[in-house]
Amino acid sequence: KEFTNQKLILYIYSCMNLFYAYFYCRNINSCIMDEKMNYKKIYHILKEDILNEKYAAGSLLPTEQTLADEYQVSRPTIAKVYNKLQQEGYIRKKKGFGTMVIHNYVSTTKTFGLLLPGAGESEIFSIINDRLLEESRNGTFNCLWDGATASSAEIRKTLIDTCCDNYIKAKVDGIFFSPLERVRDADYLNREICKRISDAGIPVVLIDRDILKFPERSPYDVVCLDNFSAGSIMATHLIEAGCDTIYFFHRPDSAHSVHLRLAGVKDAVQERRLKFDRDHVFCGQPEDIAFVRKIHINNRRTGIVCANDSTAAVLMSTLETVGVKVCSDVLICGYDNMRYSEHLKYSLTSFKQPCEEIADVSLELMMRKVENRNAIPLTVNLTGEIIVRESTSFKKR
Repeated sequence: KEFTNQKLILYIYSCMNLFYAYFYCRNINSCIMDEKMNYKKIYHILKEDILNEKYAAGSLLPTEQTLADEYQVSRPTIAKVYNKLQQEGYIRKKKGFGTMVIHNYVSTTKTFGLLLPGAGESEIFSIINDRLLEESRNGTFNCLWDGATASSAEIRKTLIDTCCDNYIKAKVDGIFFSPLERVRDADYLNREICKRISDAGIPVVLIDRDILKFPERSPYDVVCLDNFSAGSIMATHLIEAGCDTIYFFHRPDSAHSVHLRLAGVKDAVQERRLKFDRDHVFCGQPEDIAFVRKIHINNRRTGIVCANDSTAAVLMSTLETVGVKVCSDVLICGYDNMRYSEHLKYSLTSFKQPCEEIADVSLELMMRKVENRNAIPLTVNLTGEIIVRESTSFKKR
């Protein structure tokens, strides 16, 4: 009887263990099912938001932790949701950048053609090109670079027709164009290029300069340095440095932006009741010794504003050749703040262009024009910065 009772107790104890085990497993399965349901629910919510364009193509989704906090789930649960959406081609995860929606990426991403100087022709366009490339990596637009690889103005002139035709055939959404300069028939070529693009119904944004000489105005958006102000600032700087004779030096066939700098110089000089007329403007090659000899230098009273740094660098050397000493007899400055400017024999005072801002604003105007082809053309003049160096300070005797 005692043995029978012990067997009964053991039997009851075993049944209780099985009962507890059953409910424990049932609770575990319930938790797993709840987690699966949560994961699936979040997945379907996000997918619907993408399909309904709550999160448009090119936009960033919240971080995994932000979404985990919002839905009160673990971060790995959201990571699992994002991984599934990425496998299905709705989003793209990129380390250090975030999670971007790429659904309908091809149909919503704009493609723009570049007709800009290459890095070998101008350092300022190297910065502008790099900025546009950086912005394009965000995925909201693509760039075609055929027209931004030329290493000189002459090479660019020979390639620009072909590049323009290729962009038109590709039916790009817009074209960024920096008009040709320092080549024969530049004005005619610039007008023809813009006309062909416009006739194809493609928006144009001009970078750095207009295709027409001030005060004329083309029917295109223009983004550039405030060249008139930059000219005035440079002339004022030389006058305050002790110069009462100011000259302006530029090469033939220079861009129209150069003439605005000249106008700013003239205005600042005449505002201080100093003389400035056509005899104060020199248009020629800075390496031409005979031409440079024509510049009348009043020792320690003369300042020369050059259209750009490359002109200033050559002119400094030629002046030394004809016996005129920079910083002793004459002061000189330029524009664009090229890398070599501070490494010349006399470090060159220059005017720094807001290159990255020029690229950003150009992109904004292009997007505006794509959305509204009838938007009135705008001119955006951006402020630069004078970088003062040795070349605009007279040495003490």
